[in-house]
Amino acid sequence: MRWIIQAATIIDPNGKHHLKVRDLLIENGVIQDIKATIDAKNADQVIDGKGKCLSLGWIDLKAHFRDPGEEYKEGLLNGLDAAARGGFTRVLCMPSTFPVIDSKAQVVYLKSRSEGHPVSLLPVGSLSQGGKGEQMTEMFDMMNAGVVAFSDDASVERTSLLSKSLDYSQALNVPLMSICLDPDLSEGGVMHEGKVSNSLGLKGIPAVAEEIRVARDIEVLRYSGGKLHLMLLSSKRAVEMVRKAKKEGLRITAGVAAQQLCYNHTQLETFDSNMKVLPPYREESDRTALIKGLKDGTIDAVCSNHEPENIENKKREFEHAAFGNSSIEAAFSLLCKGLGKHLSPEQVVQSLAIGPRVVLGDEQQSIETGSKAELTLFSIEEERHYAADEWISHSHNSPVIGTSLPGKVYAIVNGEQVVIQND
Repeated sequence: MRWIIQAATIIDPNGKHHLKVRDLLIENGVIQDIKATIDAKNADQVIDGKGKCLSLGWIDLKAHFRDPGEEYKEGLLNGLDAAARGGFTRVLCMPSTFPVIDSKAQVVYLKSRSEGHPVSLLPVGSLSQGGKGEQMTEMFDMMNAGVVAFSDDASVERTSLLSKSLDYSQALNVPLMSICLDPDLSEGGVMHEGKVSNSLGLKGIPAVAEEIRVARDIEVLRYSGGKLHLMLLSSKRAVEMVRKAKKEGLRITAGVAAQQLCYNHTQLETFDSNMKVLPPYREESDRTALIKGLKDGTIDAVCSNHEPENIENKKREFEHAAFGNSSIEAAFSLLCKGLGKHLSPEQVVQSLAIGPRVVLGDEQQSIETGSKAELTLFSIEEERHYAADEWISHSHNSPVIGTSLPGKVYAIVNGEQVVIQND
């Protein structure tokens, strides 16, 4: 197939075509030519890029597809379809499934199930056997099978395990990914601890539950070495600690869920269980600190934190509803909404394309002739209406359904695979 993307504005801060309006010729999954104008008469398909931005393909660093074990909530291929709708060309799939992804055989299962899909699945291997936080897994075998990072999809309870794993991972040159939340301080909490939780009579999760673990993980990283990625920052003080650690030169990166940039704890006054997430939405000062951290590079990447749930786990009393929501289709729009006046195409690309590659240690790519075509075509000017009957995820536990938000994805290209969105 010969594809031509016409008149797209290339957003590629590391490349020579940055901010230029160009045609791209793609053949056999490779960018063959980039010019001001390319004759389209011999093209098999033409994609109209006029007025749209073209960047390296986006990478989601944290999503759940509930396969194996809970496919009724999402399913692997359906989740990847939803990721394509959201503009992602690669997705890191968390290992907290049933059973946990803690062996080479289970990694091979995920890779074989997703083979041939336009969105590349990147498995995250469990840090500990069974995800129990006790014994380290066979990290080397899993990495050879295709794992790109290791995580228990939670805070690592045993400090000795975190230290040993960081030390061992240095030889593998892969990041360890942690969620910082102290279980003793957060036990029984259903939202951020503050004035709103007190007024609603709900048990809160204090910001210190996150901050105490961020401080510990940074100290262990300083002692053991290795690469550490804190997946889901939510508090102002946590951002400040990461900023200081980076200035010190530690190999630490950080991420934030797109929805954390949009909402604060006042949104929970309606008891909407779709707003019940971990980490919880916190104070407005925390939200603005997250945006500042993203803009100054303290926070490297924005992820979806996609956690689809079945209706029985969400449509119930707020205290008893499950945490999480379906967000991979709308993560880009949530980023656009959250940043508002601070948004630029360059910030989008830094947050969704360049930053994730830094976290994974990928060689920094550019949109150049001869390189693999892994691209996302998008607009921050257009809006997308998220209609329930067009929602791809099996789980409709999302606060954006029925609303219109800024930001629209038009197409993704991943090698020879192309997905065009016509709505």
